[in-house]
Amino acid sequence: MDNNDLDPVQVLSNDECWELLISSSFGRLAAAVADDIEIFPLNFVAADQRLLFRTAEGTKLLALTVNNKVVLETDAIGRTDAWSVVVKGIARVLDTQAEIDAANALPLRPLVPTFKYIWVEVTPTEVSGRRFALEPEPERY
Repeated sequence: MDNNDLDPVQVLSNDECWELLISSSFGRLAAAVADDIEIFPLNFVAADQRLLFRTAEGTKLLALTVNNKVVLETDAIGRTDAWSVVVKGIARVLDTQAEIDAANALPLRPLVPTFKYIWVEVTPTEVSGRRFALEPEPERY
């Protein structure tokens, strides 16, 4: 197949992005605090068109209370293709017992043996994704 026949970058539909989010469990959360941007690796679960993760007191939670606009990115690289999904959204700490009980029923546990009792929900304002064909570089000349 001629490289001009197929774009090696495919824009994913909203449904394709959510399928990948549901199948993924690890990503990076970016949050701005004052004039600085922090990136936190975390595990998450996608449920009901939202993302949830657990955290403890610390920098991540402080960042979310100062500025609740966040970006979460998750991706994967295989032998023949790669993909990336970016979710921009609003983060909030779950505060009612009913919300916390529902979140505790989700299949999410800390990756490392630490206590993380605080649930955070990210409600998306924008979801976008790309799939990349991993092929040799085209001839330059």
